[in-house]
Amino acid sequence: MRNMQISISEKSLTDLKNWFANYVHTFQYNEPEKQQNIDLKKDHTLRVCKEISNIGNQLGLNDDQLRLAEIIALLHDIGRFEQYARYDTFRDSSSENHAELGIRIIEKFGLLKSFDNTIKNIILRAIKYHNRLSLPLEESETCLFYSKLIRDADKLDIWKVVIDNYYRHEENKNGALELELPDTPGFSEEVYNELINKNIVNMKHIRNLNDYKLLQAGWVFDINFQPTLDCIKKRRYIELIQGVLPESKKIDKVFEVIHASYLN
Repeated sequence: MRNMQISISEKSLTDLKNWFANYVHTFQYNEPEKQQNIDLKKDHTLRVCKEISNIGNQLGLNDDQLRLAEIIALLHDIGRFEQYARYDTFRDSSSENHAELGIRIIEKFGLLKSFDNTIKNIILRAIKYHNRLSLPLEESETCLFYSKLIRDADKLDIWKVVIDNYYRHEENKNGALELELPDTPGFSEEVYNELINKNIVNMKHIRNLNDYKLLQAGWVFDINFQPTLDCIKKRRYIELIQGVLPESKKIDKVFEVIHASYLN
């Protein structure tokens, strides 16, 4: 991957950042709650750009490779704004796949027309794969590398956002971040079994908010780079998620498995 010739100018990145700011500004709402959710996704994107640059720097990427990573981060959730405007939700299963919607928006605006096909395809495929349960095996080494980068950076910031929300007072919580899931007791046996076996939980098993929190804790099984794991430990994300789950021997067992996985 490191030997692949990547050439991306600072101007190309700056132009896309300017386009992003202008595009997001077209989604304006008079209702504070709706505007808050647009701002939430804008701020998330900008932080993921910082996260991916931080990981990339620690992995020794050069300036061109870092710019490519940041472009992927900048555009990875571009479909979220149209999704929310059209469906009033961030839940893909209740609307449409936001990654695929994002690719259509990128192509509609011709955002990558200045790049050669190799670079363009890496960007589009990394965005396409960023929210999948798992990555395809038949992809190129370069595509998989950047796909893993965006998946790690994205998770780091999603953890921050959802954990901040879980620890807010009830009246200040954002239902959109919790996918409007019911905050009912217990959790699904399917979720428990997947995590005990160190598998990523499929959204189809999610019945309530506890399931969703457990799914998020289980993301550690899909972390690809040591700098990402170091951030998870430093920020205590896993411990903070466990702190908002009910006390249960089964949940304790899940977190024993999770800790053994990401601490090693």
